[in-house]
This record gives sequence, C-alpha cells and structure tokens, in this order.
Amino acid sequence: MSATLLSAQGLMRSFGAVIAADNVCIEVAPGENLALIGSNGAGKTTFVNMITGYIKPTAGTIRFDGAEITSLTPRDITKRGIARSFQIPQLWAQLTVLEHVIVAATCSSGALSMLRPAVRQVEEASAMRLLGRFGLESRAQSRVAELPGGVRKLLDIAMALTGKPKLLVLDEPTSGVAAEEKFPMMDTIMQAISAEPVAVMFVEHDMEIVGRYARRVAAFYSGRVIADGLPDTVLADADVQKYVTGSQQRHHSAKVLGHA
Repeated sequence: MSATLLSAQGLMRSFGAVIAADNVCIEVAPGENLALIGSNGAGKTTFVNMITGYIKPTAGTIRFDGAEITSLTPRDITKRGIARSFQIPQLWAQLTVLEHVIVAATCSSGALSMLRPAVRQVEEASAMRLLGRFGLESRAQSRVAELPGGVRKLLDIAMALTGKPKLLVLDEPTSGVAAEEKFPMMDTIMQAISAEPVAVMFVEHDMEIVGRYARRVAAFYSGRVIADGLPDTVLADADVQKYVTGSQQRHHSAKVLGHA
C-alpha cells in the first residue's frame, strides 16, 4: 500500500484581491485521521473544495491514489474514492431516510437508470445495515423534513459512505449541534467510520472536538498552512494560538512548552 493517499502540492487560489490558498501542501496517508482548523476565511473550505473538484487551483497539483486529479470534475473525483459531507446537508425534504441511502448507493454503483427501479430487496437490507451503524434504523421511514439538524448530518455522512470511499471529508460535522450532543454525535460518527478502511479529514472550529478525535491537525491562516502535526503540538504552537484558537484558550498548553 502506498504511504500517500492524497498529495496536494503548491496549491494556489485567489478570489479577486483575496488569497484563499497560498502554496498549500498537505499529504494524507491511507487510514489517517486529520482535522483542518482555522478561522473563517483562513482557507480550509477552499482547500476542501479544490481536492473535491468544486473549484480549480490556479497553480499546483493534486494527486490521489497515485493519479493526478487536479482538473477532474467532482463526480469523477468521487468515483475515484473521495467523498464528502457538507456543513449544510444537501437532502430531499420529502424522501425518507432509507430512500436517501438507497439512492446514494445506487448512484455510487452507477446502476441508476430510468428503466430500473432504485429500490431492491438487497439494497434495502444493505442500507438498513448502514443506518444501523449510525443509530438511524428507527428513523428509516421518516422523511427528511421531519428530522432535526444533527440527524440530517448523520444521514449525509452515511450517504457519503455508500460509495466505499478511500478518503471521507467532513465539513464541520458538529456545527449547529447542541453542546451536550456534540460528543455523543462525534462518537457515533467515528465509530461508524471505523468499520471502513477509510481516511478521514474533517473541518472543525471546536477545539474540544479536535483535541479528542483528531490524530493529526493542520492549521490554516490567511490561505497558508501554518502548522501541521500532532494535535498537542499544533494546538500549543504560538502562531496557532495567536491566529486560530486564541492564546487564552490554550494558555495551559503554552505553560507546558514554557511560553507562558
């Protein structure tokens, strides 16, 4: 197995006078767990959109699983093994939870057509097993319009897994979730994902979530990666405390490194 699954090198992107990506270089290994942190506008979402094909870099290259994907469409990139969930899930209000997973699985397999019903017994059984991993089996017949935001996020992630991706990108999986629900929800997500041989990259503003669930952290500021490494090391970095987390939030970490 290759030591590198995703390799983004020298990515550049600007929007008018705003530099959204400035020589971004990030590599992800198979099965790795990486959190992307940074304030709003720091470049995290631009990076995610570039590696998933939603925007193109003006310079630099993106390679995935040994092949260059820089110029590919989002659909082609998904077929190669990068899936993502969204901060605001893109769902159909009148379809049920089970129907969402079946449609996602059928589209992932390329078998959906006007001549073939999406629903088959084997697909339904497989979809129910996946919903069970996310604790959603009791919601299978609920329409999305009836679901709270946290459940919609879980459904969105379950749908992303139907294509058996090699890299799963989660965009702020706990945003909009009540404080008392964020850890149980993240526990559910990480446990469900652990059943798959998949690398995980998640964008997150909550440093408690990052500290508990990430195994590696890349910190963005002004379109650049200013720190990349183990969570304790990155969260204690002086520039990360200044530009990302706020020095007071990580004052105890600074003391450990003698910066207080």
